[in-house]
Amino acid sequence: MIQQICWRQQRCSREKERLQMNIEKNAILQLKGSLEMVQAWREGWSLAELFRVRCIVAAPYVVPYSAPSSFEHRFIKEYPLLYKYLQDAPINKVCWKDVNHWMWPLFTENWGSWRSEKLNLSPCPFTDPVTGLPTWHERASSPKLLYGFSKEIVECPDYWPSNVHCCGFWFLPIEWQFSCKECGEISALSPRNLKTKAKMCLAHVELQAFLEVPILIPPIFIGLSSVASMGFLENPRAFLLVLKRVLETTSYRFILFTAGYEPLNAAIQVIAMETSSFSNQRQFSEDGITLFGGLLFCFSGMIPYNLLFSRCAAAIHHGGSGSTAAALSAGIPQIICPFMLDQFYWAERMFWIGVASEPLKKKHLVPDNVNDMSIKEAAESLSGAIRYALSPKVKARTVQIAERISIEDGVSEAVKILKEEMWLF
Repeated sequence: MIQQICWRQQRCSREKERLQMNIEKNAILQLKGSLEMVQAWREGWSLAELFRVRCIVAAPYVVPYSAPSSFEHRFIKEYPLLYKYLQDAPINKVCWKDVNHWMWPLFTENWGSWRSEKLNLSPCPFTDPVTGLPTWHERASSPKLLYGFSKEIVECPDYWPSNVHCCGFWFLPIEWQFSCKECGEISALSPRNLKTKAKMCLAHVELQAFLEVPILIPPIFIGLSSVASMGFLENPRAFLLVLKRVLETTSYRFILFTAGYEPLNAAIQVIAMETSSFSNQRQFSEDGITLFGGLLFCFSGMIPYNLLFSRCAAAIHHGGSGSTAAALSAGIPQIICPFMLDQFYWAERMFWIGVASEPLKKKHLVPDNVNDMSIKEAAESLSGAIRYALSPKVKARTVQIAERISIEDGVSEAVKILKEEMWLF
């Protein structure tokens, strides 16, 4: 079987273990017994094959990134008949474009053994389990692949399968995205306008006040989402000291979302206790804490980025598809520090289209230690990236892009395609 790089094999193993615990949970959505919509596409395709239902793949990012450069050569060598089978596929049947674009991880030892041992399928898709030959008598339909991003942002090359649809970005209803139930209820009663200043409950008046300080430059958002809890923020104190150094040498203000990451919350509270102002503040919770002379507001709760970003000068984030989409929609510059997977694509793409600074290296946002040289180097790099992002050229470009994608409704477009697939016009 075709080998992949080690991290991909390890990730497959973890996903298989979760699936083996409860297969039904990974068959994300069954519709009318004849259609399966999956985001866990590797498991989903095999489950659709097992239950003989049609499959639709849905993803907010390009899956699964890209095949190894040697994939096609090795595939031809190991599966010459299957390669011909896929190249000669009729219109609307699974063809080589499908395999090369998103199905290629299915042709690995890990997934092959799982398919045969757990699902009693042929270890190699599109082959007979007994003879190992292509199923010339039966061809699977090419599944629709729904992408939750805009064609204005991501290029859709001709070599992609014909059933790929870029729907536009997918955003959850605003009221679903509050960690505070009362704030969500207030939002649900507010006008549906992203430019409207969101009102929050009394428990979050400090956050509201920080956002509404009448100064020339609005605060800059900082959020790393779940990458901290995944082990990429090894020294939270060093991260906070980088922010402090930037604040000491610039006129910026930061609003930091901690995503509830306990080590970061603990580091924030320790620094707060080291200052005389802490005696006047509450215990760090979703209410938030200000540090460094009131220039950094730390918040462990969650409010919708779509609302928050419209009141920020820029967004510093990890390059997740959701954070990237929200910043694009709000029309604000981005400073991206990617850590893994598709984050590198989004970071490079945002720089390429002119709405972000050049991607930051990890050590320039979250250094591993607190020595003065590391902190200084990181702070200088971060400050430079912010200056570039706030330049008139970048800000003008972000407004231009936001206007282009504002006419799109990614969720409605995806629902329309699903209905068409189900014959529910």
